[in-house]
Amino acid sequence: MPTAQSKRSIWAQMLAAWVIALLFPVLLVLLAVRLVMTPQFLQIEYQRSGFPEDYYGFSTEDRLRYGPIAVDYLLSSADISLLADLSFPEGGTLYNIRELGHMRDVKTVTQAAYAFALIGAVIFLFCAIFLFQRQRDRLFMAIARGAWVTIGLIAAIVIGAVVAWDAFFTFFHNVFFASGTWQFAYSDTLIRLFPEQFWFDAAIVIGAVALAGSALALLVTHFCDINNISLVTSVTVCILTPE
Repeated sequence: MPTAQSKRSIWAQMLAAWVIALLFPVLLVLLAVRLVMTPQFLQIEYQRSGFPEDYYGFSTEDRLRYGPIAVDYLLSSADISLLADLSFPEGGTLYNIRELGHMRDVKTVTQAAYAFALIGAVIFLFCAIFLFQRQRDRLFMAIARGAWVTIGLIAAIVIGAVVAWDAFFTFFHNVFFASGTWQFAYSDTLIRLFPEQFWFDAAIVIGAVALAGSALALLVTHFCDINNISLVTSVTVCILTPE
């Protein structure tokens, strides 16, 4: 008959497994977002064939000059003056008041997300070590469960983005930002640097990275499974039994 201590250990293992499964998709998507928020992605995106031109005068070189500064503002401790002090060569500030206000909002969301990711990564690692030392097959199952959840969510999001991009884009912004604070004129700098096509491409890349990471996790957990059961059986067990 299980002792009270063994029951507590089982419950602790179950809790750790569910924490891993729930954190896996969040951390993987945030990692994919972080990969998009790099100068390298901007270089590829701005210089790729078919990327829309700016009809108000920004060249590719201009976008490559100003785009990374906007990303740097979001990821660094710099205040809004980093953007507010920028100006056009012919005079006039690069960003208007509404754009600067939106960038403050985006920075708040971005830094909160990455703070959560840091805390979540520590918790994920702690739970993974805990299970690895006690019941490795439960760890592999938890990661596999998280990978399948990620695949399902990303597939649904990508399908939604492709089929109804405008509705998806509006819904996403309304979740994180107050209505009316994130819509700008085509002549505004934010739209000229980051047109709608940019966000569509970014969403596809984020989805692709998350799917690739999930597939890799499934392969690794399958081959590391100490019980040596098949991938299909492993996934079925993960879905049907939380233990």
